[in-house]
Amino acid sequence: MHLTTLALSIGLTLASSATWAATAYVSNEKDDSISVIDLATLEVSETLKVGQRPRGLLLSSDNKLLYICASDSDRVQVMDLASRKIIKELPSGADPEQFALHHNDRWLYISNEDDALVTVVDTQSDQVLAQIDVGVEPEGMAVSPDGKWAVNTSETTNMLHWIDTSSQQLVDNTLVDQRPRHVEFDPAGKRLWASAEIGGTVSVIDVASRQIEKVLKFQIKGVHPDKVQPVGVKLSADGKYAFVALGPANHVAVVDAKTFEILDYLLVGRRVWHMAFTPDQSQLLTTNGVSGDVSVIDVASLKVSKSIKVGRYPWGVVVTP
Repeated sequence: MHLTTLALSIGLTLASSATWAATAYVSNEKDDSISVIDLATLEVSETLKVGQRPRGLLLSSDNKLLYICASDSDRVQVMDLASRKIIKELPSGADPEQFALHHNDRWLYISNEDDALVTVVDTQSDQVLAQIDVGVEPEGMAVSPDGKWAVNTSETTNMLHWIDTSSQQLVDNTLVDQRPRHVEFDPAGKRLWASAEIGGTVSVIDVASRQIEKVLKFQIKGVHPDKVQPVGVKLSADGKYAFVALGPANHVAVVDAKTFEILDYLLVGRRVWHMAFTPDQSQLLTTNGVSGDVSVIDVASLKVSKSIKVGRYPWGVVVTP
């Protein structure tokens, strides 16, 4: 092959690889912006202006759309990731904070913190399908892998609310510890993990019975118990680990997801809030609100490998392939 042709071929291959490199999107609560992180270089490549006080983030199933809870704008914004432009806004209800997308890629379940409601929006027709009364200060949302359940947490009522997605009706409640913030189904959909910020615990719930199976407590040497405030939870796809962000304790707990043994505590940035895996789950990203950065955890070694400066008060994070 001619050297010029070879060089062109190599250049196109590298350009193609760069184009398809994984990308992280981080919501900056105090800057009304999204930081875009190139995961090939682990550096911020772009900062995108969005609505007021962006918090929850999630992706469409094809990774083409980014949904953004613009809490103080009382809207869910929809960004086209090809152009990185806001293409529409959905009627979210007041103060949307977290949300979850049903596996039909249409029904968006949104926590309305100020109104004690869950709003269900059809993302294709942009119509409100239902508004469901839940407890006081709803926040966390998750949809089960089989699509049967949408579960909401209410911070002041200290409950998980089980919504039957076939009827969009509240059918059951599970009492948990103080100020539940986040819920996460395991990959099989058999267990639900629920963090309790003020209680300092994580409850593991059996989905079939909707009863608590195990309560995890955390103790970090040199950290006052009042600072151990669990928020985000992420479960590895292989069923091996649960990672729990412990808020102002500035650590992520590593839990054996089968035995519930706490294996380690990893020091990250200040006020660690939410997390996201890279596509191959070799790395876990954490948003650290007070220090304004993202920590990168190497999952194989369970070590923090890098800190990436982003905007003020990073809150949510998602990753595209």
